[in-house]
Amino acid sequence: MELKKVCVYCGSSPGKNPEYLLAARAMGKELAKREITLVYGGGRAGLMGEVARATLANGGQVIGVIPKALRDQELAFHELADLHVVDSMHERKALMAELSDAFVALPGGYGTLEEIFEVLTWVQLGFHTKPCGVLNINHYYDHLLEFLDHSVAEQFIYQPHRDLVLQALEPAELIDRFSAYQPVKMNKAAWVHNMEHQSGNAE
Repeated sequence: MELKKVCVYCGSSPGKNPEYLLAARAMGKELAKREITLVYGGGRAGLMGEVARATLANGGQVIGVIPKALRDQELAFHELADLHVVDSMHERKALMAELSDAFVALPGGYGTLEEIFEVLTWVQLGFHTKPCGVLNINHYYDHLLEFLDHSVAEQFIYQPHRDLVLQALEPAELIDRFSAYQPVKMNKAAWVHNMEHQSGNAE
């Protein structure tokens, strides 16, 4: 699929390991190299600011989306030529999703996890068919991916839904996977019916 804009979710902290900042810079550079516009949360701190600065420094385009409350706390990247200021976090996430062709999570905290899982849930429910993934720098997401496998084993996540989480250790590899992504028709209702049937047979 053609990628014109990629949404990057990531921490407003730089993290403990310098590899995280290096990865944010590498992601920005790779997006610029491929002439893919970065869509992100509009902040100037941590990995968020670093991926934006790296994209711009390498000649790329950046779209920031930030709620007014965070802008007023002086967290916004005011130098951006394309900075959208919205009223709420809900509007922020909706606009970022609308603008983007794919979604990637770099290392981050609660907000990053909430954002990537929301767009993954939307794929599962058939609201969109855009690729989603994690950049697993320094194996940051290993335990999370293991937990998802555990959820499959415990029959709370259907294997095709688990497979929606693309992953890679390097930005170029992940973007290549996004480009090669073929949407899979999701049928959660059939899976739930099958699980209910299996549960009934077990009683």
